[in-house]
Amino acid sequence: QLQLVESGGDLVQPGGSLRLSCTAAFGSTLSPYGFAWFRQAPGKEREGIVCISKSGTFTDYAASVKGRFTISRDAAHNTVYLQMKDLKTEDTGNYYCAARPPVYSGANYCRFAYEYEYEEWGQGTQVTVSS
Repeated sequence: QLQLVESGGDLVQPGGSLRLSCTAAFGSTLSPYGFAWFRQAPGKEREGIVCISKSGTFTDYAASVKGRFTISRDAAHNTVYLQMKDLKTEDTGNYYCAARPPVYSGANYCRFAYEYEYEEWGQGTQVTVSS
């Protein structure tokens, strides 16, 4: 079973930047999996915001983060990243990395609309955007 570990959450001022990382515990490889980042704001349901295909060639973004967030994956470091810039107060929340089973992970396609498609989840990392 894949165990995911997120890191990089912090308190940042509006307009600031952060980079979140998602790695695997116990040396498991992330390469067979498609990934997505979800977030949950206080008092709101968890929402998908971005995904990346197994190959890394396809990404998709929610309208709320498009142009400000960038997802990427680094095979050499076995890590999936979420680079966030121009952060807004509404970006505050707990951010989760999630992996889709290899058999369902497209090499050149991904989607984040259906949370149930992602079976492996990290514990989350808190991002707080506040002045």
